Amino acid sequence: MAAFGCAVLVGTLLLMLPAASAGGRSADVLTALFTAVSAVCVTGLAVVDTAVYWSTAGQVVILALIQVGGFGIMTLATLLGAVVTRRLSLRTQIRAGAEAKSLTLGEVRRLVGGIARVTAVFEVGVAAVLAARFALAYGESPGRAVYLGVFHSVSAFNNAGFALFSDNLEGFATDPWICLPIAVAVIAGGLGFPVWLELWRHARRVGGAAPRHWSLHARITLLGTAALLAVGFAAFCALEWRNPATLGPLSVPGKVLAAFFQAVMPRTAGFNSLPFGEMNTQTLFVTDVLMFIGGGSAGTAGGIKVTTFTVLAFVIYANMRGEGTVHIGRRRLPADVERQAVTVVLLALGLVCAATFALMTMTLFTLDQLLFEVVSAFATVGLSTGITADLPAAGQLILVALMFIGRVGPATLASALALRHHGRRYAYAEERLVVG
Repeated sequence: MAAFGCAVLVGTLLLMLPAASAGGRSADVLTALFTAVSAVCVTGLAVVDTAVYWSTAGQVVILALIQVGGFGIMTLATLLGAVVTRRLSLRTQIRAGAEAKSLTLGEVRRLVGGIARVTAVFEVGVAAVLAARFALAYGESPGRAVYLGVFHSVSAFNNAGFALFSDNLEGFATDPWICLPIAVAVIAGGLGFPVWLELWRHARRVGGAAPRHWSLHARITLLGTAALLAVGFAAFCALEWRNPATLGPLSVPGKVLAAFFQAVMPRTAGFNSLPFGEMNTQTLFVTDVLMFIGGGSAGTAGGIKVTTFTVLAFVIYANMRGEGTVHIGRRRLPADVERQAVTVVLLALGLVCAATFALMTMTLFTLDQLLFEVVSAFATVGLSTGITADLPAAGQLILVALMFIGRVGPATLASALALRHHGRRYAYAEERLVVG
């Protein structure tokens, strides 16, 4: 958490330099702070037009903050997950010696090196496709095309959502050579390094390995991601198909592409090829839910994470069946994992409700607009109905706090809960409460 705070401080100071602004004037503290937090926490919310307000130097600073923030998030979450696994696995508990309960320097280097390779593969590949498209189809010079390709590739893989166009990506809503590579990068970054590592290991085997041999985490992340993408795509098609301000004027292939693209973005990247300020209230609510769930653990996505949501779903299913334990994919979940999931979700809900109420007391915006903004900030998505810049200074500071807490909070909290074990030496008499 201290490292992210230092990155935010450095980014704020750099963005306040006159050279970082297109007008040659120093940005005010709040604008620089908001932008730096949004970049380091790979959110994408902005109080100024990134394409117009910031100079090339300022945009490069934002790009560097996105890369540092995304790489740091993946590294931190992966290392925390590795520590938790090593501390709690049966093999570790059986082994003697403290060495088995900590990661060695060599293991840390391999993990960090693997994260760097995965990041480079996707960012370079997507940047090449985007650069070629900007140069060949939109007449950009080679240098400008490469710059646009690299910026949007890094922003996409890190689930940041910053774009160098004033309307974000609305001008490319029907261009599959722009939308699909960015969507692939967003999904890839949101899956998390542990999933990619496992897929790579299985792919190296002769004939690979059947999904049933994958770890429970990989199966839940992949299946959950696919299911939520399908739900989001169906919802956007059903709710916006005839909306004259969004999907309505597009051709059928264009509608399908735009609906798919927007179904990917709540996973959590703030790109938009359609104006969210013109969408139906029902669409905003569905997007709220998708943003709150987020993507995979140890990835660049935010939210409570797909695994947390899945655990809660199976806890409900087990309780409805009257079962004393929770089983997923022929595996029994430890009781402490269930408690961790409940704790993370309830604290997240409390934070979102408190922030929404606070913004309601200081603005005249509607509940659906404010809730959308709050969930987008907490889940580090970056989507907005267009009210971010119009919020008062206190409201923008609330969003700054939400972005920072939402970025480092869930992973840190879940790891702390997993590593913390305090057993009671006594137990009181049991008494049941009437629930419901």
